[in-house]
Amino acid sequence: MTEGASEGRRGTLTLAGIPIGNGDDAQPRLLAAIEGARLIAAEDTRRLRQFAARMGVRPGGEEGARIVSYYDANEARRAAELLAELESGTDVLLVTDAGMPGVSDPGYRLVAACAEAGVRVTAIPGPSAVTTALVLSGLPTDRFCFEGFPPRKGRVRHFAELAAERRTMVFFESPHRLAGTLEAMAEAFGADRPAAVCRELTKTYEEVRRGPLGELAEWARGTVKGEISVVVGGAPAAAPARAPEDLAAAVAEREAAGVPRKQAIQEVAKEAGVPKREVYALVHNPPAADGED
Repeated sequence: MTEGASEGRRGTLTLAGIPIGNGDDAQPRLLAAIEGARLIAAEDTRRLRQFAARMGVRPGGEEGARIVSYYDANEARRAAELLAELESGTDVLLVTDAGMPGVSDPGYRLVAACAEAGVRVTAIPGPSAVTTALVLSGLPTDRFCFEGFPPRKGRVRHFAELAAERRTMVFFESPHRLAGTLEAMAEAFGADRPAAVCRELTKTYEEVRRGPLGELAEWARGTVKGEISVVVGGAPAAAPARAPEDLAAAVAEREAAGVPRKQAIQEVAKEAGVPKREVYALVHNPPAADGED
């Protein structure tokens, strides 16, 4: 990242992953990029300078780097300015406060603009709260999806749309909204759905709290601080479809064993994943056998 503007060439945009908590996770390539940069776009310029000082590097080295802000409120305008710099031949280093730019952080608009303009984009990968929380959760990791921050309004409806998602889901959330979010998740996904709340990852007070959503919602009503990721297990596999006569027979078997009919209908409906009214109708109006009129 030592090249400046030069005639006939375009610059390269480099996305740099910043440690999510523990500065010792910073790799030498990241520190070298900060020290060799000429133009740095930072989500918070003050935090970038603090991080560099803590790591013992100076942005831009002896010559010093030009550092500009790049955050949610100015992202659209600044993206156009940075693209112009890149097209004129200036390399740009993009950093956010922690983790990878573009993952629930500014960066997407600039990368999309570079892709459209044919400007080269590369990355210095770093720690990610998404995958760190995922592997610490104890939930399945073979298939997962990242859902970012839940909406401020309509959370129950939003989660209801995800209720059938089979993959493990990873969310970000703020401390003051955590309890309400977990309660909405428990309502939409079921209080027994397994989950984990991961906070202050890689920091001194790192904590991973695992349990059913209902229990986690109760726990979160207390004081919870720090950066938070929530991991929720995917929906269980749907029970294979069963023939109507099999459902009626299953109720009859339970009744023969002494289970009250109402309870037997509820149990069979839950196991089969069908509404109770359907099983009730089958029991009281059994389907005609083949060949009957």
